Amino acid sequence: MTENAEADLGSDRSLLLVDDDPVFLNRLARAMEKRGFETTAVESVAAGRSAAVARRPAYAIVDLRLGDGNGLDVVEVLREQRPDCRVVVLTGYGAIATAVAAVKIGAVDYLAKPADAEDVVNALMARDGALPPPPDNPMSADRVRWEHIQRVYEQCDRNISETARRLSMHRRTLQRILAKRSPK
Repeated sequence: MTENAEADLGSDRSLLLVDDDPVFLNRLARAMEKRGFETTAVESVAAGRSAAVARRPAYAIVDLRLGDGNGLDVVEVLREQRPDCRVVVLTGYGAIATAVAAVKIGAVDYLAKPADAEDVVNALMARDGALPPPPDNPMSADRVRWEHIQRVYEQCDRNISETARRLSMHRRTLQRILAKRSPK
C-alpha cells in the first residue's frame, strides 16, 4: 500500500475479516496488519455478526459462502451498525447475480478468490465509484480455471466422480487435469 493510501485510512483502522478458510484468513489478516489495519478475524456468519455489533469496524472483508450461511448476512449487520463501513465481498464463486446483491446491500466491491492483499486494499480504499487500477500481474485464464477446479475438488472431499458431475465434465478429463501441474 502506498503512503498516501495508508494516510487515507484515517484514525479508525479497524478491519473485520470473515472467511471459513483458516489458512487464507490468517494469511490475509497478517497481510492487512502489515498495511496498517487493526484486524479481527472470524470464521463464521455468527461470529461475524457478533464482531460487527461489538466492534463496529470501519472496514470489512467478507467471504460470500461460509460454513454456517451467507456472508451477505454479515454485510447487512455491518451496514446497520455502521453505515459508512467499507465492505469488500470475496468469493470463489463469482456470479453476476451475487455481485449485484452484494453491491445493493452496501458492499463497495466484489472480488473473486484468490485475491491478493493489494487488490483487496485497492478495493477498500477506492472512493466514490473510482475503479481500482488493474492488477500488475493478473492470473491467466488457465490458472483461474485450474483454481476453480481445485476449489470444487476440495469441497467434494477430493471425490473425482462428484467433482466431475458438479463441473459438468467427464471424469477422465478431470483426472487428466488434476494430474498436471498448475498453470502459471
